Amino acid sequence: MKKVLIIGCGDIGFRLAQHLNPDAYQITGIRRHCPPDTSKIRYQSCDAQDLSALKKTLKEGFNIIVITMTPAERSDAGYEQAYVHTCRNLISALTDAKHQPELVIFVSSTAVYAQDDGSWVDESSPAEPLNFSGKRLLEAEAIIRNSGFPNALVRFSGIYGPGRTRLIEQVKQKRASASSAYTNRIHAEDCAGFLAHLINRRESLAPVYIATDSAPVPMVEVVSWIAEQLGIGDFLSPEATNERGNKKLSNALMLASGYTLRYETWQKGYTEMLNET
Repeated sequence: MKKVLIIGCGDIGFRLAQHLNPDAYQITGIRRHCPPDTSKIRYQSCDAQDLSALKKTLKEGFNIIVITMTPAERSDAGYEQAYVHTCRNLISALTDAKHQPELVIFVSSTAVYAQDDGSWVDESSPAEPLNFSGKRLLEAEAIIRNSGFPNALVRFSGIYGPGRTRLIEQVKQKRASASSAYTNRIHAEDCAGFLAHLINRRESLAPVYIATDSAPVPMVEVVSWIAEQLGIGDFLSPEATNERGNKKLSNALMLASGYTLRYETWQKGYTEMLNET
C-alpha cells in the first residue's frame, strides 16, 4: 500500500480520501484540531507551522504528500503563514527525512492569474498576480516546484459545493452582483476527484494544471440563473462587491490527462445543491 499524507486535511482532503482505493492507499490527515478517525482517514494532530512536529510526523515515511491549506484569515500574513511557511517547513523537513516522497501535490489557486480582459487563460499564460493572495500562492508554488522532489501544482478556480453556498446566499439576501466579468467554477467533488486522478497516474504528470469546469460565464448569468430557480425576482445590489479578475480559464490540459468531470457545468452542480436545500 502507498502511504498518503494530506496536510491541512479539511473538506477537500476528506473528499479526496473517499476517491482513493482503500486497498491501495493508507491515508493520514494532519491538522491542528482533529475530528474522529474515519474508515478512510487516520487523523493526526500536527501544526504544519511547527517544524519539529512536522519532522516527527514525516518519520513514518509517505509516498504521496498533498498540501491543501486554508488560511486562518484573508490577509497577507494569513496567506504567508498558511502557504509559504507550510511549504517551506515541509521541504525543510523532507530534506532531513529518511523516506523521500514519490510525489508532492500543492493545491493552489487561479488567483495567480491577473488577466482581467475576458481572454482565455491556460497553463502557459503569464502568472503575474497583483494581489497578496496570488503573490503568496505563487511564492509557495515556487518552493514546491524548486524543491527537487517530484511535484505537481494544481490551480483550482472558484470552488463551490455543499457548505460553499455563497452565491446562493447572496441571491437570497438580495446582495448579488450584476457584474458582466467572467467567473470560473469547479465543484468540490471534482477538486477531490482530479487530485485522486493525479495520484493514481502519478508517473506522467504535467508541472501545472488548471482545474475548472467547462463553462466560464459572466457572474450576472450565474446569479440570474440561481434566482430563477429560486423564484426570486429582485436579487441584485449595486453595492455588491464584484470578484476580482475577468478571464476564461481553459481546462484542456486537465481533460487531456484523462479526467472526466462529474460536474461539467456549474448549472449541474448548483441544481443538485438547490434540490438539497
